[in-house]
Amino acid sequence: MAAAGLQLQSSVSCRAVSQESSLFKFKPSTGSSAFVKTTQFITWHNGYSTRGFSHRIYATSDFSRRRQRGVSTPRTKDTGSKGFTPKTPVGTGIQKRDQKKNGDKEGSGTPVSDEYGGPTKKTAAPTIGVEKKPAVELSRDNQIGEQNVDITEKESENIQRTNKGLISTKSSQVVGNGSVGRIDDVFQKKETTPKSDIKNVTEKSTSKRKHLNLNKSNDSVRDESIKADIKASEDASLKLKKEVEENLRKQEIERLADENFLRQKKIFVYPQVVKPDQDIEVFLNRSLSTLKNEPDVLIMGAFNDWRWKSFTFRLNKTHLKGDWWSCQVHVPKEAFKIDFVFFNGQNIYENNDQKDFCIAVEGLMDALAFEDFLLEEKRREQEKLAKEKAEQERQEEEWRRIEAEHAAIEADRAQARVETERKREMLQELKKMAARSVDNVWYIEPSEFKGEDLVRLYYNKQSSSLAHAKELWIHGGYNNWKDGLSIVARLVSSERTDGDWWYAKVSVPDQALVLDWVFADGPPGKAIVYDNNSRQDFHAIVPKSIPDELYWVEEEHQTFRKLQEERRLKEEAARAKAEKTARMKAETKERTLKRFLLSQKHIVYTNPLDIQAGTTVTVFYNPANTVLNGKSEIWFRCSFNHWTHRMGILPPQKMVPVEYSTHVKATVKVPLDAYTMDFVFSEREDGGTFDNKNGMDYHIPVFGGVVKEPPMHIVHIAVEMAPIAKVGGLGDVVTSLSRAVQDLNHNVDIILPKYDCLKFSDVKDLGYNRSYHWGGTEIKVWFGKVEGLSVYFLEPQNGFFSKGCVYGCNNDKERFAFFCHAALEFLLQGGFHPDIIHCHDWSSAPVAWLFKDHYVHYGLSKARIVFTIHNLEFGTHHIGKAMTYADKATTVSHTYSKEVAGDPAIAPHLHKFYGILNGIDQDIWDPFNDKFIPVSYTSENLVEGKRAAKETLQQKVGLRKSDLPLVGIITRLTHQKGIHLIKHAIWRTLDRGGQVVLLGSAPDPRIQNDFVNLANELHSSHADRARLCLTYDEPLSHLIYAGADFILVPSIFEPCGLTQLVALRYGSIPVVRKTGGLYDTVFDVDHDKERAQALDLEPNGFSFDGADSAGVDYALNRAISAYYDGREWLNSLCKTVMEQDWSWNRPALDYMELYRAARK
Repeated sequence: MAAAGLQLQSSVSCRAVSQESSLFKFKPSTGSSAFVKTTQFITWHNGYSTRGFSHRIYATSDFSRRRQRGVSTPRTKDTGSKGFTPKTPVGTGIQKRDQKKNGDKEGSGTPVSDEYGGPTKKTAAPTIGVEKKPAVELSRDNQIGEQNVDITEKESENIQRTNKGLISTKSSQVVGNGSVGRIDDVFQKKETTPKSDIKNVTEKSTSKRKHLNLNKSNDSVRDESIKADIKASEDASLKLKKEVEENLRKQEIERLADENFLRQKKIFVYPQVVKPDQDIEVFLNRSLSTLKNEPDVLIMGAFNDWRWKSFTFRLNKTHLKGDWWSCQVHVPKEAFKIDFVFFNGQNIYENNDQKDFCIAVEGLMDALAFEDFLLEEKRREQEKLAKEKAEQERQEEEWRRIEAEHAAIEADRAQARVETERKREMLQELKKMAARSVDNVWYIEPSEFKGEDLVRLYYNKQSSSLAHAKELWIHGGYNNWKDGLSIVARLVSSERTDGDWWYAKVSVPDQALVLDWVFADGPPGKAIVYDNNSRQDFHAIVPKSIPDELYWVEEEHQTFRKLQEERRLKEEAARAKAEKTARMKAETKERTLKRFLLSQKHIVYTNPLDIQAGTTVTVFYNPANTVLNGKSEIWFRCSFNHWTHRMGILPPQKMVPVEYSTHVKATVKVPLDAYTMDFVFSEREDGGTFDNKNGMDYHIPVFGGVVKEPPMHIVHIAVEMAPIAKVGGLGDVVTSLSRAVQDLNHNVDIILPKYDCLKFSDVKDLGYNRSYHWGGTEIKVWFGKVEGLSVYFLEPQNGFFSKGCVYGCNNDKERFAFFCHAALEFLLQGGFHPDIIHCHDWSSAPVAWLFKDHYVHYGLSKARIVFTIHNLEFGTHHIGKAMTYADKATTVSHTYSKEVAGDPAIAPHLHKFYGILNGIDQDIWDPFNDKFIPVSYTSENLVEGKRAAKETLQQKVGLRKSDLPLVGIITRLTHQKGIHLIKHAIWRTLDRGGQVVLLGSAPDPRIQNDFVNLANELHSSHADRARLCLTYDEPLSHLIYAGADFILVPSIFEPCGLTQLVALRYGSIPVVRKTGGLYDTVFDVDHDKERAQALDLEPNGFSFDGADSAGVDYALNRAISAYYDGREWLNSLCKTVMEQDWSWNRPALDYMELYRAARK
């Protein structure tokens, strides 16, 4: 804010320097000069007005833009340094001019100098604040003294012409000690050498080269001398110019001081027009300020509304009229404004009546440009910090790796010692059984042998079961078969006659303490009959073996090396697998984000698709597909960061048509601090009809900005959570959606009843948190981590949740209503301030109206309620009431939202009702990291992986191992799941020669018994091709998803369904009925190509419409026929479906859009 009454003056620019007449007094200076009698007097362009008459100032050097060529000037031998050395006074400038007219000899005069005679020295211009005797005397009289220089413009021109003539003399050069000579005189005439005078050629050539070298040396000396003289002249001229400028500056400051003092202004600055990257002087009249009695005066300030480069300097008293104090301040190049106050160094301030002082800086920077500059600075700082953080993390990771490596090495050493000791004990026992020979059975020659010796091992064939064998072989090893089968040799008949003796030549291993072997009637792999010494094998002592201690030291070392290598290979494999998993997840997320950005390309898209902060983006809009169809104009209204950006909403922009298209377009510059781009469309500049995406607005993420989106706080209040309290799909959604939103850098908490039947083994760090009272009972709160999520468990001491089950009690409504109220009370008493409270289905529906009736005005006013319907079949009354009170409501697929739109509980609230598809947890359902399947696989090795899983499944459930189409069914056995269609599909598959595996159970005992009877029938008639597992088995479900060729889901209605999504993840083709989420996720290979293409997908399954056997047959027959007749095509389809993303990546983005809309 500008100081009150402070008037800014324009810059001086060598105009009037004083209100009074003034002249510079120039005193003659003596001493040698680099140039003699070549002094140039250059007129300063502008006349300086001084009370009625103008005069001009001249300096003794040429400061015009026209640079003169160098001139030669002689020096005398006694010439000193190239400065202004004091000597005998000479004539004034007028006298010298007369001398010049009279043709004085060169070197007889010196240039005119002012009183600053002396060596030129670069110094900073002194400020007025420093009390110093002025170096230049400024005359305030109108009289001209005898020594005043009175050089008219005409005389100056004459001098310039004279100097020009001198400069143009090119033939003169400085030679030796300063004498002048002609260039032609330097070189002597050359005489021609007669051709016959051969003897003198060499001598004359040598002489000529010496002469040329001398000339070159002289040239160099002359050039250096000329350069030095030119520089000395320029330095002297520059010095004089600075002195003149300093005098002008002081005169201007004195004028400003007088003027501001008369006007009773507290401050002024010099120069009056402040520019960036400049030093200025700030002057304060202490006598007019609150600091008039203070001995110390300091300035404290910063730039650009106190946002850039603060400073504090001490002011010094000046000799100006009035009590003026000053200091120098450097204005940085980024400044557009200077803000400051004065103070005494303690607590007394002069702050311009609490408005602060401010001075505008005239440059290219302004407030908006400075914001961009700050953002660029912030970006650079963030990049620097990111690099530093990455390097720190790398170093920490390296340190952890080294520490882990050291620990692993010690563990390997310890394990090597343990294993070696165990081997040693076993070998000691073995040595007790070993012998040097056994009478009439075997012996070794020679009897004394050592490692690496070649011995003969004799065997009496008649002593064993090999008496009738046609061949005899020895299968051997050493040291209790340490290296396995390492000795193999065929025995030949010996010449001994006292039995049927055979022998083999055996090379004794060098580390052998004991030899181990058996005899057989053939080589390894072909032998049938063995003599293994009654299953104890044969063992012989090596008499001259290496010392035991030496062997066991070496054995321990070898074991240690082996353990190290095994560990290294294992770690490398795990690391490679983790890296591949992370890469695949990142690639999948990137593809999904692209699909998200293109999901409405028929309405709106951008170029480029990925918007980067700080760039320009073009928005393309097709009104033909919206409520603005047919409007003559389309206006674009835009902002950033969910309409909260510092720039506010940008002015409406009229969109222009795109050639040869129904689209219109608008271009927007995205600021550096944007993280999302928000926009709507209207028919007129002032509004009219809007397209705001049904109240959600259009939002597109911005990447690379210097500001990140502030995290939202979402609290889920639910009665189910996988895997600790899972009954149906609700529990999966609560866990998986929470994880996906948390991965988007938002804060998520879950509030759950503390059932006594929880799977506490899946809760990490469970501990008591606090207690509070509500509803006449104490409620204990426990806290733990489930799947990386923060979970608060509420345990009321009234026993409501100590029933051994989640559902099924007579008072379920009462239990869950109490839990909902207790959860809200916990948030209130715990000081939580969530942005979103998300409740689910009828069981936590009371949260919606309890919050609005009891808590929205009592500390939880920030929160908004989002309600999700997972299944409208249960608790319709509660669901309808929650719909009334919720800010936004969803169900689990787009098609299901249409199917239930006519329900009385839903119909009145369609304006806030949306369908968002569920996803699956790609960490839980991941064939590349699934511990329940035999071979990890991706789309790259899908055929091998699924073949291995199929064989394992067949073996596990008792089916025949064969290459038949296998149909898997994983479901709860209820009428909703189409149990009559399931039965028909089982028989149809068997009729087509396929195999069937069903996993599931029925909550209804009658349905369960019905399927038990069916299982008994099938296991009797088709034992090798049908198996019904009527229970819950998590590991088996993973194996079925991986091993089955097809997964059947014939639901009568299905809000979303996760079974078909998991099947796609494992490369199994779904066969489904077209309903709810099944229709939204499965696209028939024959009928849904266009529907899939509109969503940037490929067909991925088989589907049918009806709810009868004919419909099932139509889809199932096509699937099984594809297995028999188009295996290669089917494998390709499996690969395609595996690469589709049905995780929570996309639904999480949709839910975040919904949460933001709820808060808007």
